[in-house]
Amino acid sequence: LEMSSLFDLCSVSECPVVHLVMESTLTARDRVGVQDFVLLENYTSEAAFIENLRRRFGENLIYTYIGSVLVSVNPNKDLEIYSKAHMERYRGVSFYEISPHIYAVSDNTYRAMRTERRDQCILISGESGAGKTEASKKILQYYATTCPVTDHLSTLRDRLVQSNPVLEAFGNAKTLRNDNSSRFGKYMDVQFDFRGAPIGGHILNYLLEKSRVVHQNHGERNFHIFYQLLEGGEQNLLSKLGLERNAQKYQYLVKGCCPRVSSINDKNDWRTVRKALTVIGFHEDEVEDLLNIIASVLHLGNTQFGEGKNGENQITTEPQLKYLSKLLGVDGAALREALTHKKITAKGEEMISPLSFEQAVAARDALAKAVYGRAFTWLVVKINQSLAFKGSSSVIGLLDIYGFEVFQHNSFEQFCINYCNEKLHQLFIELTLKSEQEEYEAEGITWEPVKYFDNKIICDLVEGKHKGLISILDEECLRPGEPSDISFLEKLEDTLGGHAHFVTHKLSNGKTRKAVSREEFKLIHYAGEVNYSVNGFLDKNKDLLYRNLKEVICQSNSQVLSQCFHREEVTDQKRPETTATQFKNSLAKLIEILMSKEPSYVRCIKPNDAKQSGRFDEALVRHQVKYLGLMENLRVRRAGFAYRRHYETFLQRYKSLCPGTWPNWQGRLADGVATLVQHLGYKPEEYKLGKTKIFIRFPKTLFSTEDSLEARRPALVLTLQTSWRGYRERAKYLRIRQAVIQSAWRGMISRQKARRRRHAVDIIRKFIKGFIYRHYEHCPENEYFLDHQRFSFLMMLFRNPPKSVLDKSWPIPPPCLTEASEHLCRLCMRNMMRAYCRRIQPEWKKQMEQKVVASQIFKDQKDSYPQSVPKLFVASRLNSEEFNLKVIQTLGNDKVKYGIAVTKYDRRGYKARPRQLLLTSSFAMLVAEAKLKQRIDYATLRSISVSSLSDGFMVLHVPSEDNKQKSDVVLQCDHLIEVVTKLATMADKKIKVNMSQDSITFAVARGKEGVIDFTSGPELKVAKCKKGHLLVTAPKLNP
Repeated sequence: LEMSSLFDLCSVSECPVVHLVMESTLTARDRVGVQDFVLLENYTSEAAFIENLRRRFGENLIYTYIGSVLVSVNPNKDLEIYSKAHMERYRGVSFYEISPHIYAVSDNTYRAMRTERRDQCILISGESGAGKTEASKKILQYYATTCPVTDHLSTLRDRLVQSNPVLEAFGNAKTLRNDNSSRFGKYMDVQFDFRGAPIGGHILNYLLEKSRVVHQNHGERNFHIFYQLLEGGEQNLLSKLGLERNAQKYQYLVKGCCPRVSSINDKNDWRTVRKALTVIGFHEDEVEDLLNIIASVLHLGNTQFGEGKNGENQITTEPQLKYLSKLLGVDGAALREALTHKKITAKGEEMISPLSFEQAVAARDALAKAVYGRAFTWLVVKINQSLAFKGSSSVIGLLDIYGFEVFQHNSFEQFCINYCNEKLHQLFIELTLKSEQEEYEAEGITWEPVKYFDNKIICDLVEGKHKGLISILDEECLRPGEPSDISFLEKLEDTLGGHAHFVTHKLSNGKTRKAVSREEFKLIHYAGEVNYSVNGFLDKNKDLLYRNLKEVICQSNSQVLSQCFHREEVTDQKRPETTATQFKNSLAKLIEILMSKEPSYVRCIKPNDAKQSGRFDEALVRHQVKYLGLMENLRVRRAGFAYRRHYETFLQRYKSLCPGTWPNWQGRLADGVATLVQHLGYKPEEYKLGKTKIFIRFPKTLFSTEDSLEARRPALVLTLQTSWRGYRERAKYLRIRQAVIQSAWRGMISRQKARRRRHAVDIIRKFIKGFIYRHYEHCPENEYFLDHQRFSFLMMLFRNPPKSVLDKSWPIPPPCLTEASEHLCRLCMRNMMRAYCRRIQPEWKKQMEQKVVASQIFKDQKDSYPQSVPKLFVASRLNSEEFNLKVIQTLGNDKVKYGIAVTKYDRRGYKARPRQLLLTSSFAMLVAEAKLKQRIDYATLRSISVSSLSDGFMVLHVPSEDNKQKSDVVLQCDHLIEVVTKLATMADKKIKVNMSQDSITFAVARGKEGVIDFTSGPELKVAKCKKGHLLVTAPKLNP
């Protein structure tokens, strides 16, 4: 039942009525019927059921519920009910809130999968032309459009959707009942991740009608792909395949005398299929092999046989054989041999026997069916690989399976199809009963057993062990000798004679014998009686390919055929399973899959055989209602209560009928519903209250309630319209008041902006005038400009003053502030220096003083000076342990201020001797171990001489008249600049450091002098030259 809200009614009263409103209330039931068959008063009447379908079909309402089962009638025309807007309308909405739709089933299944975390499945059934394939397409489109998706998942979603046109091209055909009939059963799993996004899929196919490849009834066609290739294929492709753009030239396409269909555009469908193959992920070489197989089937159909010179059977169409050899990738001679001969194994020996004309034609047709059938299976496997997802996921399964089929001539295919429907009907009734019983038990309502026809007896008749029809068929196929279809029928009569649901011409009485021919047997299915012709049963069940033909195909170099025909098949001695057994086993697996999931059902009905819109064939519909088991399902659903809804839904819809529940009920929902039904006058036998739902037994009780709601609605609508108009007028007043306030506010803002603009204009004028008079004396015209200049300059200094004493940058002042800028610069620098001096530590101050002295002496004079600048001077280069105790005792009160290891060169011979140079506050002395070698008082130190190179030599000049001195001292050390700086500082001889470029002359003795020559070289060397001078080679340092 659809629950439209009161707000919808208000909008309806003021707007044109949309189509869906025709069934939005139960009062329209006289014209459009009820949207849920459980609400039919006479629910046991098949006529009432069909009349309800007819009414709704006449109003283009093609969907109707039987509880949770959706019944769909094919309209045979396009309806504007599948747009994206319709999808959004059903998205996330409770199942019964709006009109029945395929989208409602899709959304309900999807939400159940996400909320209950249980796999779901949707079972779509109906006869050919009822709209099963279209229903599955609509479900897939709904999930593709409404489910969340990412860029990566978008590709997979496209593959999932594009798999449909590919499978339709290779597995669908035009039949008398349907222009796009699925000639195979399909079960598809759609996988979803934890967010509800589709992430993968898997397809199972059942019982492809391979016989259609070689034979079609009048008015029917072969599979679509053959016509699409011929009509849409490029000319160079057809030439490569050896094909002509004329279906009439191919024997496998002319038997139905229907090469073209007005409702099918093969050329456009070809483009769709080629695009879909690319989207799914087929490689070009795989597509090429696949098309080669399709073309080879057409060439096989045109392969003819005739009698040779010696009376043997031979191929008379050589061009076809050449194309077959090329397209199948096999040896032509071997293929010729395999098509005209068969290999027989008897007592371990192999013999080659020629085939008769009929046998050769049968072998050719068997090869065509086998190649096409296995190629179709490979196609499904390939699609599954492109959709595959490994990992945990939730699943929604879609079963698009053939419906119950009753033709004038029914054969092996119809037998398998109807057996499948028997099994699915058995599952359908079991699950429906189980679902009903579980709901009653969950709500605490007493379950009343339901009588129904259990078709298990028919299923056992077909699939029973040893005595089942399939077992007898397999046994007859494997029997030695010459079994035939008639012998199979005789064995059925011997084994199954007397079974209530099995009849043959021999077993029937006089009244029914005319209805069954001598080559037929009748099965009484749940849906009705069907006569099956046994002709072809054994061959179709065996579906065998001659061994030598299989050997030839197994040697194919085609990539696809090598995956379809495995070479192990030739050597495997195990007899393959028959078609019926394979189908029975796959059907058992399908039932197991469906039992593991929560099912939903879509039952499709074809309104007429002419595929005309608006035509409702009551006899045909009655037949489908019967074999779909819809009346049986309705009886199960109506066995107890016709209507059940959650308390919240029921109370929300009908609360306006009771003053105690209107406008809102504040207590428990169950109490609110009890108050409501008591006010409405429900009798105890008319309803039951469960734990979360109300159960109403009779539709008339619900209709009476609905009619009361319809009578109440005008008053409710008037109240709501009054409230709405009052609200609208108040809102209008508030908008006007707000507009007045906003207008005043905008006026004030505009005036403020105007004042700011005028002030800005005045400032700009003053500035421009001041700039013109900037070089004049101070006057009213340039007063503002000059003040602005002063202010800007001072603010710039304030914001960006020099950051350190080393920062000599200073902005250029305006002319009027030149003198003030100079004073400010001096004050700023003095202030920074004072602050710097306050922060400096005593040790660092002493270090700086020494560095200043070193700079005064050596800057730009000594090559090694730049390298010494970053290195700190140390207090002493000798540790206290390195001083000799005797020397310390000799010094007495004089403390050693600085000590360093040096090398002293003798004045005669320049022999190098290690010494220690110790500096005190009043003298310097040279020490060798414990001996005081020479003492030099600072007062007597005349000067110090060093070279300008990077060497470590220095000469201490002392007065030669002083008898206590031993003349000048020549020393070398590693830290020359540090030593000279400390010595000059302690001796206060800063200006007496001489810097020599080439040589230093020093006194050797009285009246005698020595010379040290300095030169640049690659490394430091000290040697005595021929002149008797001391030659020092110093390396050149990089600046």
